[in-house]
Amino acid sequence: MLLRRRSRVVRTEAADTSPKVLYKTGGTAALTSVLLVLLDILVSAVLPRGEVQPGAQSAVDWFALFRDDVYYAFRDLGLLNVLNLILGIPIFLALYAVHRRIDEALAALALVLFLFGGAVYVSNNAAVPMFVLSGEHTAASTEAERAALAAAGEAILARGADFTPGSLVGFVLPSVAQIAISLVMLRGGAFGRPTAYFGILGFSLLLAFTVWTTLVPDALGVAMLLAVPGGLLVVAWNVLVARKLFRLARASGKQQEA
Repeated sequence: MLLRRRSRVVRTEAADTSPKVLYKTGGTAALTSVLLVLLDILVSAVLPRGEVQPGAQSAVDWFALFRDDVYYAFRDLGLLNVLNLILGIPIFLALYAVHRRIDEALAALALVLFLFGGAVYVSNNAAVPMFVLSGEHTAASTEAERAALAAAGEAILARGADFTPGSLVGFVLPSVAQIAISLVMLRGGAFGRPTAYFGILGFSLLLAFTVWTTLVPDALGVAMLLAVPGGLLVVAWNVLVARKLFRLARASGKQQEA
């Protein structure tokens, strides 16, 4: 009997603690995402490099870039997007926990779309495979080996290089999920209308930028007119989401103490 009571107490304490931990983790992930963006902006300002037109570089060009400037090679092949999608998992779980009683269907759909789309993007991303092939290409001793590695690199780029048709699904689904969860936030009111509108507009602009640049690579320069304000709005969205999640974590902790 005593063991049963202790078991119930442990389960109750775990249930009381889990929202606080989830909100804290989500808030930390949102701030980390912002820091990654700011770090990329800082590096780009200190070590500027022109934008790469989508689909314009061959596998051999990417191998050379990995040898000469590994940071920009990883960056231009979307490693920052991979990290942000991974950080988005605890953010979405926390947002689902907050809104599941407001619009569970749309919140759950947003979570599923984000997880599925993120998995598609991460599994197809070309950054790490191209880095490995770059090392093998450098070490290759014959033209036949280099040609085979270049062909393998082209196949990887066709499947997962950013702003190419192969990566479009992995881009679009998380973006749709982010717009959907922002719509849920607008209905719920817990995060405030400005936060929700920042998310709806910011993620919509980035989605339009992605689709436009993928379908019309030559329009990259013009499409940046959508990407810049969209990116700023998303940064603001992450900051506001993090602030609110930390407040919810503190409130959850006080309720537990009470």
